[in-house]
Amino acid sequence: MAEGPELSFFDLRTVHDHFDQALVENDDIDLKAYLEAYNELYKFFQLMGSVFSFVSSDLKQKIDVLTELKSKDAQNYMTVKSMIEYERENKLLEKADFVNGARTLLRLHRGLDFIREFLQQLGDLTDVEKTTSCCQDAYNKTLAKHHPWMIRKAAIVAMYTMPSREILFKKVCGENVQRNIDVLPKMLEVTADVFNRTDSIYEIYQLHALP
Repeated sequence: MAEGPELSFFDLRTVHDHFDQALVENDDIDLKAYLEAYNELYKFFQLMGSVFSFVSSDLKQKIDVLTELKSKDAQNYMTVKSMIEYERENKLLEKADFVNGARTLLRLHRGLDFIREFLQQLGDLTDVEKTTSCCQDAYNKTLAKHHPWMIRKAAIVAMYTMPSREILFKKVCGENVQRNIDVLPKMLEVTADVFNRTDSIYEIYQLHALP
């Protein structure tokens, strides 16, 4: 994946629009729109550089797995519910040599919890405040619960290098800082809707504990 000047800046409007499109009928989630929103969120981690390496490479791998599953079987991987039902009916959830979509999406779902918590707290900071504490707090409330001790320790230490809110936004948004700040509340609202709906689906199918 290209970095530096070839990597376009992060755009919260893109995340908002794709997540909005992901909220389809029957309380379901459209996988294509979900993954398109997540690809934009992944760009945020890329632009931040090595400080988020503990999560960015894992997220990219999961996005790629789901994208490939969807490209090979668009009908069964149309939505989160259709994916889970297909994999459950074909006993793919227990199959050891198959990287199933339900488990892969659960990892992205947990990552989304961290992202939205971090951006929520970021929105409450002033420009000159450091982002270290809110990032560490968001991580401890969310992803840290699913990481082994060594990764948790490395992640918390890496976050000490986080810049002020102003510098962070300029780093990931370029010249469009204000536009991103303006859309942040609406983006967080629709992201919460997507997160809660996905969470409910996993609750219904009792899949939160997938190993």
